[in-house]
Amino acid sequence: MAYAPSETLVEPLPAPLSVKFVIAGGFGVGKTTFVGSVSEITPLRTEAAMTETAKGIDDASLVESKTSTTVAMDFGRITVADDLLMYLFGTPGQDRFGFMWDDIVDGAMGALVLVDTRRLDDCYPAIDYFEERGIPFVVVLNHFDTDHRPDIAAVRFALNIGNEIPFVDCDARDKESVKNALLSMLEYLLLRLEEPG
Repeated sequence: MAYAPSETLVEPLPAPLSVKFVIAGGFGVGKTTFVGSVSEITPLRTEAAMTETAKGIDDASLVESKTSTTVAMDFGRITVADDLLMYLFGTPGQDRFGFMWDDIVDGAMGALVLVDTRRLDDCYPAIDYFEERGIPFVVVLNHFDTDHRPDIAAVRFALNIGNEIPFVDCDARDKESVKNALLSMLEYLLLRLEEPG
């Protein structure tokens, strides 16, 4: 008996919407950990061992357990819903790799700037970069093994960032905490879309 195709046609599902977010911040702030803790695929990491040559250039005094550093980028992916995929691109934290940022950021809908409140100066270049290019960003205050919890108002004042920019408390080691930070970025983008003009 010959096979007869069914008269009923199934409509193909639409392709999921893809959004690209950049995870930025200073050296040793937790960008690689952030991407790795939430990525549903094995994250792409471009880490190299820290060498004696980097001493005096990369200040690892507050992240003494750090033995490697990102030299190009981190990459991960998370499915938020059947129709929404997030692609996460982590930037290198050192100034000497800054020439790669334009390529990494190309096509990004927004950025999350990770901040270690013990080293606020390290996040200024990332904040300046996104402000100068008009790329929406949120500030993510990353937890470290310390009892100190930052005063968000004081950090906002120190960074000279207005109340319109969201601040998110996060532990880059915790998947749910990272998801919350990413959802905060999405919510911020949606609010911006609703603004007149």
